[in-house]
Amino acid sequence: MAATAIHSTTIKIDESTKIRVKKLAESRQRTPHWLMQEALREYLDREEKREALRQDAMRAWDEYQTTGLHVTFEEVDSWLAKLADGQSAEPPACHV
Repeated sequence: MAATAIHSTTIKIDESTKIRVKKLAESRQRTPHWLMQEALREYLDREEKREALRQDAMRAWDEYQTTGLHVTFEEVDSWLAKLADGQSAEPPACHV
């Protein structure tokens, strides 16, 4: 397995943020470095998922604009209510 290259970078944070990071890191028995890496990883994971959802929504909107196919809220709500009641139900068909 190839080792991942690690690169150093610098961020500027105000003193109160630095103190907060240090206190939290100490309470978690971690280093401030570890805590900041974890925070950055979590932020990137969340924002990448948010961006993927946004892209999916844009593709769905474009498809709707092109085809006009859709289901109404009432149709979906009725279908989901059946599923919630334990009934087996096919999803509503798309229509114009």
